[in-house]
Amino acid sequence: MEGETAPRGTSTQLEAHSNPQSELRGSSSNSQSHDGTEPNACFNRPDILRALEVVERDSVAIAESFTSLFASLRLALSEVTSTSVDHMRCFFDASGRLQESTLDAATRGNRYINSCLRLNEEMRGTDGLATQIS
Repeated sequence: MEGETAPRGTSTQLEAHSNPQSELRGSSSNSQSHDGTEPNACFNRPDILRALEVVERDSVAIAESFTSLFASLRLALSEVTSTSVDHMRCFFDASGRLQESTLDAATRGNRYINSCLRLNEEMRGTDGLATQIS
């Protein structure tokens, strides 16, 4: 197709999409391309309007698709954020309870150790008493 010239008024829809520069240069019979040659195809006004309608419909469809995509992403992000906040609250509660339990266990452990030390001191005193009795 390249290098061939189409007769005026017989351009196809394929040519309309493949060579948009030819219409921008004008549709008069004296129009020439920037290199001095005759343009490959010439569009008439209805073809241009049909092409613009197709582009407009496609643009609207793409815009609706992006709008739907962004709405879905916003909802998913909101759910993830909400879930993350719930998990952080649960983690905070669990770590607080663990801290309380650890402190309680450490206190009880210290009491046990102190009781063992007192018992040990008392047992040393009973060793001396046992040797005196025997």
